[in-house]
Amino acid sequence: MMTIPEIERCLRQLRLSGVRDTLQTRVLQAQGANQPFLETFSLILQDELDRRQSRLIERRYQQSGLDEKLTLAEFDWSFNPKLPRQTCFQLHTLAFIAAGENALLVGKPGTGKSHIAKAIAYQAILYSHKVQYLETDDFFHRHALNTPAHREARMRTIIDCDLLVLDDLFLARAIPDDAGAWLQTLIHQRYKLRRSVIVTSNRVVQDWGTYLRDNTMSTTILDRLMHHCHLLEFDGRSYRLKEAAEALARETKSN
Repeated sequence: MMTIPEIERCLRQLRLSGVRDTLQTRVLQAQGANQPFLETFSLILQDELDRRQSRLIERRYQQSGLDEKLTLAEFDWSFNPKLPRQTCFQLHTLAFIAAGENALLVGKPGTGKSHIAKAIAYQAILYSHKVQYLETDDFFHRHALNTPAHREARMRTIIDCDLLVLDDLFLARAIPDDAGAWLQTLIHQRYKLRRSVIVTSNRVVQDWGTYLRDNTMSTTILDRLMHHCHLLEFDGRSYRLKEAAEALARETKSN
């Protein structure tokens, strides 16, 4: 019969780190409670499954492009009580992903659009969806500098994911010359595949043609984006201005 260290070496070779990490604890629990073998074995297998799921979630988070793990529980709904809270929580159930629907979050800067989009994206990752998050203007400029091969590979990843978040679309008034065509292709391909997109923007949709420098292109993009879409309007005071004012007040008080 193998000793515990020998079993752990075998588990390491088999890459069963979840079993290895909890083996001694499970053995002691089984001895203390006189557990049947199958019950103990089931717990050990669940440890391995939990470890693999945790690592998968973390890997998908790292690949998503998200820079923070936000939740709706952290959001201060009382600051702007007129925000579309019910619809935000409906999106948070992720039913819209299964239905192949989109969400467009439009409104004033600093009212929480990006927080909501990131929270929904992180929730999707926790439920094993593949997510891509793009700060849109930054991505437009980096994409323009990439090689054609890199662009094609990146486009495939963005098209194939379960949920795509385009954050702060048209934050800058000027976009690279080919960005509009890229955006049109992306939205069209995801529309055909019925894969969900969340877009946040400070710009009303009536002005998108101005930023794209092409009204026909704007109409095409909006037609596909809005066909199966939840439209959320964000109005009210700016959280960022509130936080800046509070920071200034603390600094003034400390001085």
